[in-house]
Amino acid sequence: MAPALEVADVFRRHGDAFRQAYAGRLGRVERRVMGAITACRTAVLGGHVEQCDACGTTRIAYNSCRNRHCPKCQGPARAEWQADRQAELLPVPYFHVVFTLPAPAAEIAFQNKAIVYAILFRSAAETLTTIAADPKHLGARIGVTAVLHTWGQNLHHHPHVHCVVPGGGPSLDRTRWVACRPGFFLPVRVLSRLFRRLFLRGLRDAYDAGTLGFFGDLAGLADPVVFAKRLDQLRQTEWVVYAKPPFGGPKHVLGYLSRYTHRVAIANSRLISLADGKVSFSWKDYRHNGKSKVMTLHAEEFIRRFLLHSLPDGFHRIRHYGFLANGARSDNLDLCRQLLAIQHASLDKGAAAEPPPLNADVSVCPRCGGPMRRIDVVPRASDHRQPFRCDTS
Repeated sequence: MAPALEVADVFRRHGDAFRQAYAGRLGRVERRVMGAITACRTAVLGGHVEQCDACGTTRIAYNSCRNRHCPKCQGPARAEWQADRQAELLPVPYFHVVFTLPAPAAEIAFQNKAIVYAILFRSAAETLTTIAADPKHLGARIGVTAVLHTWGQNLHHHPHVHCVVPGGGPSLDRTRWVACRPGFFLPVRVLSRLFRRLFLRGLRDAYDAGTLGFFGDLAGLADPVVFAKRLDQLRQTEWVVYAKPPFGGPKHVLGYLSRYTHRVAIANSRLISLADGKVSFSWKDYRHNGKSKVMTLHAEEFIRRFLLHSLPDGFHRIRHYGFLANGARSDNLDLCRQLLAIQHASLDKGAAAEPPPLNADVSVCPRCGGPMRRIDVVPRASDHRQPFRCDTS
């Protein structure tokens, strides 16, 4: 069942006013996100006519925008990604580690998204692989799948990377599998300090190369003396690295991970009401033990916060490192399986699968449950002039 209220409804009712109010500050990416979400599964994008072979029921199914920021398009994308990753799972425990930027670094990241988010990815991955390779801790070459999130529950800018890591890896000489201790991966305090050092070094290098830009309240950081003071402030700050408890093996990790890879800033299911120019939505206050609360924002402020999390064109929010890096992933996984004394055919691939998400594009008759067959094409609306590109990375 579709949610009664969607982000697209907020855009339709208040998007024009928002565009006018933010005309000088609204970028091309944000405009395209608004247009794509508004048009998603409407006549603007065209579609097709389906008919049930069993009872003859017909319906029009409009096309999806496939924009990676669209709440309605993540179910099918999640199912496809999940199927692609299923064969890569190893029969070992998996760990979930979260790297978060402190606020003085996060505001620099917001004004330099592509550059600083990339530094965040590299720093988190290098931290994990470096500490894991240290014989004092694990002495193994590990694999990392990292996913960027930029939001908190209240939609404020809160950049952090979720890393899911198999509990072990090949030894440094690639002759044996080195497993983590039961229930423990790596010391978070050691991870935190190295993460801070690597990130600040990357940020300093980017500044020295002249690739960072500053405006508004951060314009003063263009002065090298002021920027150096910001770095000193960040060196004195405790950086948060959080290791969640391990969550078992292949049966659980894939569904868990796919929920993180294909989240957007807010799901339609969290929206409660849109009335009198205000949007109300549910959120969890983790400063009060995750207590569920309701937040109400003016529609323009809701849209502004939603668009804070638009990613630059071509930026990959899911990345793989270590033995899961794209270049040699297949060979590395073969080695891992050999070291674990497990053959390809013995992997229980079915155990890792989940049912398709409820909002996946499954052609089932809403009346009798029979299969729906395409019988005609619905062209795009004639007044639609701006095509929406597929953006699924």
